Amino acid sequence: MSWLLSFNPWVVLVVAGLLEVMWASGIKHVGLQRPVLSLGVAAALVASMVGLWIATQKLPVGTAYAVWTGIGAVGAATVGIVVYGEPATAVRAVCILLIVAGIVGLKLFSGAH
Repeated sequence: MSWLLSFNPWVVLVVAGLLEVMWASGIKHVGLQRPVLSLGVAAALVASMVGLWIATQKLPVGTAYAVWTGIGAVGAATVGIVVYGEPATAVRAVCILLIVAGIVGLKLFSGAH
């Protein structure tokens, strides 16, 4: 398992964040009537958490968690707008951009490379 820790923690964190988008977006459709989808959502959730754990072995936990949740929030909001027809207002767009700015700022000023 130590080979997992050899990956670039920022790449692992981004992948974990994208997996968070998958499970957060898919959770809307989880249920006994959809066992394959439900297992996929559960697998994405576990993989996302494992990726976050791997990233925190080399990155500050506060930075990693904020970036992970930020990717998830921006991604889930985007999926909500594009796939589920949720409102795409200017205020929502500005808020999403603020989250993205926070993620970039944390990456730039985390002190971890």
